[in-house]
This record gives sequence, structure tokens and C-alpha cells, in this order.
Amino acid sequence: MGVSDARVGTEPKSLLADVDGTMCPARLVLEHVTSRWGVLILIALRERSYRFSELRRRVGGVSEKMLTQTLQTLERDGFVHRDAKPVIPPRVDYSLTELGEEAARQVWELARWTDERVPAVREARARYDEARREAATGSTQ
Repeated sequence: MGVSDARVGTEPKSLLADVDGTMCPARLVLEHVTSRWGVLILIALRERSYRFSELRRRVGGVSEKMLTQTLQTLERDGFVHRDAKPVIPPRVDYSLTELGEEAARQVWELARWTDERVPAVREARARYDEARREAATGSTQ
């Protein structure tokens, strides 16, 4: 069953995105917003605008290349505003657009939910790993 087949609340099927379709435009946007760096950049920019180097330090672990690529992608999609000031040395600030604020709220809720559910995930992993060990032990005896 794809996302388009699911019923969410009382929304009619025609309002649901067919993100499981390979040519669905929403699929690419979803990939940009939920990518490893996209999520972290959107969450960071919820706090305030950042200069490139500040944002790189804030996100942590992202290379200059990946930060540049992700910011360009998010800017192209309309989530991030790039404000290049005509000063020497050049100053560029990144902030969220209105659309970006909305997307950032959504990924923040997902990130918060994920953080709250880490203990349950750890328990599930432990059960899974134990079952796999038991199955492997049982099949080699």
C-alpha cells in the first residue's frame, strides 16, 4: 500500500500526495527536506539567521561542500533565503523563508518525537538482535 492509498483522517484521497510514484514532484521536495543535512539545517535556522561558517559550526559534522549544496537546494526549493550583503569582506546570511519556517516546524516535530522515542527504539533493537542471535544459535546446533 502506497501513501496515496492510505486514508489520513477524513482527507479525500485526491488531496494526498502520491510520493511513492517515481515522477511525483513532492517526492524530491520530501527528499530535500528530510535529508540528513536538510533536517539539521532547517532546525538550526529556526533559531535565527546564520552566516555560513556559523551554520557549519552549529550543525556540526557537515562538510563545506555538503553545506553549500544543501543550502543551494533548500534555497532553490524556497525554504532558505540567502542574503548577500555588498560589503568587504563579503557577508552572506541564511534564514528561513515563510515556507521554510513551516517546513522547519514539521521536521522539528519529527526530530522531537524521534528523540523522545529513542528508548523504545533501543528496546526494539535489543529484542531484534536477541531474536537473531537465538535463531543463529538454534540453527547451528
